[in-house]
Parts: sequence; C-alpha cells; structure tokens
Amino acid sequence: MSTTPSPGVAGKYLTFRLGAEDYGLQILKVQEILGLMPVTRVPRTPSFIRGVVNLRGKVIPVVSLRASFQLEARDDSDHTCIVVVQVERDGDPVVMGVIVDEVCEVVDIAGDAIEPAPSFGSQVDTSFILGMGKLGERVVALLDIDHVLRPHDIQTVAEAAD
Repeated sequence: MSTTPSPGVAGKYLTFRLGAEDYGLQILKVQEILGLMPVTRVPRTPSFIRGVVNLRGKVIPVVSLRASFQLEARDDSDHTCIVVVQVERDGDPVVMGVIVDEVCEVVDIAGDAIEPAPSFGSQVDTSFILGMGKLGERVVALLDIDHVLRPHDIQTVAEAAD
C-alpha cells in the first residue's frame, strides 16, 4: 500500500453527500449538475442502474451511487441531483449520470491535505478511492470515477443507453 496519494490528485473537486458521508469527484470529470428528472427504467439491468434520461436529445445512462456502494435505500429529496460525468471504458469516453443525495460545493484541495486511501486488507477494494481529502474537520473520500464501477458494470451502463 502506498503511503502517498497518486500524483495529480491535488486540485478542484465537486463535493457531494451520500447520507452523512462526504465524497468528491475531480471537477474535470464533471460535465454538469442536473436537478432530478424523470428516469426511464431499463428492464433487466442491475439494480444500481436507475435507467436512462434524455439530456438535450442524447440518451444517457443514470447510476445510483447509493445502490452501487450498497448503502441503505433512501427516497429522493429536493436535494437529490444527477451529476453528469465522463468515464473511460476501454479508452473510449462514456457520458453517464450519477445520482447523489446532495451536491455541496467545489473545493480546491492541496496535495498536503490528501492522505492515501486506508488499507482494510485484501478483502476490501479501495482502488476507486484516489485519497482522503482533509477539509478542516471533515474528511472527504475522493473518488476515481473511472474506477467506481467495475469495467463490466461500465459496459452494462453503456449498453443501457444504446
């Protein structure tokens, strides 16, 4: 396990919440933030795929990060948002939406304020965590959106929009 976060981890992050936990996405991966809109369910897709939305004429898949992280289900609220991101799948960009409980703010996190992801042993995969950002008393899990979903899951998500 590395004792320092990956190079290039410092920078601007969009922070959001899932329940009481704070997370961050590299701002360069974020295309836009949408209020929750009607999502069309796609039959026979995994439960973490909420469905698809029509975003200005383009159909994009929408994933529930809460379900993907196996967190307790929760009803959507007025604060629930869709964060439109671009992920890499086999070197190709895939635009998708991720549903979060609440978007917080954009923050600039310096390299010395980022610790490596904690090691929980070989049974717990933390490869999707770039590091743990320290913002005052808060700790924000900085996510590598390209690795939040496994490659097979990204393929499934991409196919849901086709």
